[in-house]
Formats: sequence, structure tokens, C-alpha cells
Amino acid sequence: MTLALYAFNCGWFQCRPGYYIEGEQGDYLRGPVPSYLIDHPKGRALFDTGMNVRYRRDLETALPANKFGLQYFEGMEVAARLKAINVDPASINWIINSHLHIDHCGGNATLPNATIIVQSRELAAAQAGQETGLYEVKDFGTGQTVKAIDGEHDLFGDGSVRIIPTYGHTPGHQSALVKLPSGAEVLLAADCCYTERNLDKMVLPNATADKEAGMRTFDHLARLRRDGVRILFGHDGKQWAGVTENVPFG
Repeated sequence: MTLALYAFNCGWFQCRPGYYIEGEQGDYLRGPVPSYLIDHPKGRALFDTGMNVRYRRDLETALPANKFGLQYFEGMEVAARLKAINVDPASINWIINSHLHIDHCGGNATLPNATIIVQSRELAAAQAGQETGLYEVKDFGTGQTVKAIDGEHDLFGDGSVRIIPTYGHTPGHQSALVKLPSGAEVLLAADCCYTERNLDKMVLPNATADKEAGMRTFDHLARLRRDGVRILFGHDGKQWAGVTENVPFG
């Protein structure tokens, strides 16, 4: 068995273009709320877990196309996405939460045997109640073992999955750099960079806790991209249209 990386969309985030890049105009954008399964010979890790059940809607009560907000529909929750590829949610060993906002750890409770890996400064910010409405204890205080780290962490000890700090969006945001069996590298960026257009223009969104740290992260991402790393951005609907879900990345 070799490492396999799977992508899932666990819901939708609707916003105006100006939420991503200040001053941009246009119709509301519909971006994914991604989660990624890393299936490794030494165990299974999930990078981000989507939203809590309180954001589930049906088609009759879906958000209008011109309304800001989060939602998912039956079958999009992370536990269902795993079961769809015959993976038992109870078999997940680690949850790598990029950060503890509501749309990135809302499915943690459905993965009862996982150890949660989070930057210690992110955990402290969430526990302090910073950004009320974006950090909710019901999402991140779900009872599993928590491994709080500081800086980089080699998850399996073989360099195949490196958790790297990407501070800025939140005090302790982190991403994961995954090396595929082909040798290609994929960065699971999450919200350190919402869309590829942000990086193209080197423009941070307003939703950045530390602008200076955010720009250092953007510089790092730009270097990685120049070196051939494929970056999967946090809520990029245009990019997601080219992502094939439920099958391993090549």
C-alpha cells in the first residue's frame, strides 16, 4: 500500500468577490468547503472536516444565490463522504485542523477515534473566544485527544505529510504538504489563501488576523508554486471545478 490523497467537498460558502479581494465587484461566488483524506500505510488522516449538522439544509430551504453564508446538503457531511468510498469514520487516526473556524472543524465529532492535531496558538485563540461566531466550542471541543504542536510536524516520520505553519488568516493556521507516490507535491492550503486569484494578485482578504504574517505566508506559497507544488486553495470554486472527488490524486 502507498499513500493516497482524496478530495471531498463538504458544503458551500457563498460570498461576494470583495470578500476575497477588496474592491472586486460581481455576482455572489459559490466556493467549496473542502476536506481531504490522506490514506497512508501507517494510518489515516483527515485534513479539515467541514461543517456541523446545524448548517445542513434541503433544497427547499437552501440559501438564496445572493446571500452570504454556509450550507451543506444531505450526503455532503464528511462522515458520509468517507462512507461513500468505503472508509469507516471510526478508522480515522488523525484530524489535521487547518484552523478551528466553524467550517473547518464542524465534522470533528463524527470521527470519534481520531487525535486532533492543531497549532497550540490556534487552540489558545479558539479557547479564548477570539472571533466570536467563527470559533464555536461545540465544533472544536468534541472530546477527542488533542495534540497541540508548535511549527512544523512530520506526521508519519517519512516526509510524506508535513504540517507547516501558514499563519495570518488566524493566529495559528496550518497547512499540509503532501508528497504523492509519483513524487508530485500538493499543498492543502485551506484558508491561508482563499483562492488562486488572491495569490496571483498577492492580495490578502480582509478576513486576516495578522496581515504581516499573512504576507509572509503568501510569499512562501508563491515560492512553492514556482517550485512546481500544486496548491489547493481554501474556497476556490473555479479551481474546484477541475478537482475530481472520491478518487486518489495522480
